[in-house]
Amino acid sequence: MIFRKSETPQTPEPDQPERPGSKGRPTRSRKEAEAARRRPLVVDDRKEARKRDRARAARERAESQQAMMTGDEKKMPLQHRGTDRRLVRDLVDSRRNVAEYFFPIALIFMLVALVMPLIRPELYLAMSTGMIVVLWGGILVCVIDSFFLRRHLRKRLTAEFGEVPRGLVGYGIMRAIQIRRFRLPRAQVKHGQLAR
Repeated sequence: MIFRKSETPQTPEPDQPERPGSKGRPTRSRKEAEAARRRPLVVDDRKEARKRDRARAARERAESQQAMMTGDEKKMPLQHRGTDRRLVRDLVDSRRNVAEYFFPIALIFMLVALVMPLIRPELYLAMSTGMIVVLWGGILVCVIDSFFLRRHLRKRLTAEFGEVPRGLVGYGIMRAIQIRRFRLPRAQVKHGQLAR
């Protein structure tokens, strides 16, 4: 609790010796202490303050979203800022990743697997076996591609920054899995264009 100091500190009278450990002034009454810490429980203009906070948060979100589209790192969310993350994004965006092509194809296969029993039930068994082989084969190829991407990212990051910060390679692999068009922050380099 914060107490106000009295303007004129009272000194003990000369005839009374000061006790060791005393504060050198009389204790104020309970009424005085309660009056000193009394303040309003709610802000007078709550609605206006809440409205200002919402407007400010909406403006910050809009600026952050715009920065993700344009590549302006000053206004991006913290998890996307920094030269090391920029390098990872450029390295991932400059190569053709298997996962960015595989996942749309896998989605189409899953939709076909849902619709096929309704259209041609006799072909479903033969097609389902083929689709399972293709899907598991695609997943295996994605894992192998991610392994090569991991080595490439570690090599470049070590050359540029020395020690590779924790989570940076995972950031690049998660970006490689996403479809290029839907990646945020948006890709700033073209396929095949060397980063830096």
